[in-house]
Amino acid sequence: MSRILMIGAGGVATVAAHKIAQNDDVFTDFMIASRRKAKCDAIVDAINKKGIGKKMNISTAQVDADDVEQLKDLFNSFKPELCVNLALPYQDLTIMDACLACGVNYLDTANYEPKDEAHFEYSWQWAYKERFEEAGLTAILGCGFDPGVSGIYTAYAAKHHFDEIHYLDIVDCNAGNHHKAFATNFNPEINIREITQKGLYYKDGEWIETEPLEIHKALTYPNIGPRESYLMHHEELESLVKNYPTIKQARFWMTFGQQYLTYLDVIQNLGMSRIDEIEYEAPLAIPEGQTLPDCHPRTAKVKIVPLQFLKAVLPNPQDLGENYDGETSIGCRIRGIKDGKEQTYYVYNNCKHQDAYKETGMQGVSYTTGVPAMIGAMMFFKGLWKKPGVWNVEDFDPDPFMEQLNKQGLPWVEVFGGDLEL
Repeated sequence: MSRILMIGAGGVATVAAHKIAQNDDVFTDFMIASRRKAKCDAIVDAINKKGIGKKMNISTAQVDADDVEQLKDLFNSFKPELCVNLALPYQDLTIMDACLACGVNYLDTANYEPKDEAHFEYSWQWAYKERFEEAGLTAILGCGFDPGVSGIYTAYAAKHHFDEIHYLDIVDCNAGNHHKAFATNFNPEINIREITQKGLYYKDGEWIETEPLEIHKALTYPNIGPRESYLMHHEELESLVKNYPTIKQARFWMTFGQQYLTYLDVIQNLGMSRIDEIEYEAPLAIPEGQTLPDCHPRTAKVKIVPLQFLKAVLPNPQDLGENYDGETSIGCRIRGIKDGKEQTYYVYNNCKHQDAYKETGMQGVSYTTGVPAMIGAMMFFKGLWKKPGVWNVEDFDPDPFMEQLNKQGLPWVEVFGGDLEL
């Protein structure tokens, strides 16, 4: 028996659910829970239409992942062995608290960040390490693609191809076209918070901060060609430099088109990327058939967060897949020493948006995150990634995970001795 509870019903969760259902020889009982149960039910309907998951029991539930007591009630009712957190990063700690209270193991794809500050780091979740150890529970952090596969790639390189890793560059290119004027590939609120904060990279034992998207250069991506790539802060760098202390420099790069950056600049200049509350005077809703005295106010003061309002009017990332063409290319470019000689190594995956859509109904960015989340859960249930405490993915053996990437739709390619361009 392998009872798995997934919290979240967005694009990544939809992909993960499809992949869990495809592997019903591993997963036997599967519950999908979210704030809106109807979204969970829609995922189950899509799975049933694909004719997958026939050997497993699938159910859905409503839960507010901000509420520890609601989570505990759900856990105690369903009794999962593993909770896969594909909700918002704001909710990581409440879900981890509920897991500890109910004896449930934990896996997520993105580290915690507070709602009131565009800032993320692992310290909040690493602080749970002793409690998970004492409870005999496993917590697996950052099991998407980046973070996630990027850490697995690095661990695989360290295990098989290097005695010392000196330079690590994680490169993430989305060369797809969703044919929208402006849209984000995952939750707009999280996406814009991430991109608009200051950059950060590691060099010679120190963290160096840059202005947002200040450093950029053209990098060549397989089957895509050159794309302007921007240095950003990304959470996996924090754990990788800790786990591989020979690293002298670690950076993360992501591509953005000029149209996207222009819209983003306008959004910032208009104040729509703000995450603090503002007071807004909204028209008063008057029920049909009722009238108000002339002296009664016609407006009411309400508080809104501009970025949350923007999220409500932007295209839903879950709806982008049908018309999305092109592909993603994500990998690690590594330079280091093997047998006393310098070596370069590039390991990457390319994922076509239309292939992802045909299989799961979602675009490639959701696919590249949702598939690794399922593989991480598979590693846990097979007993391959299971030890008390709080761990990043590179703390485990990368080999069985790399094997499953090839089997589950994210095959990887290695290039030795190539020009890393960095």
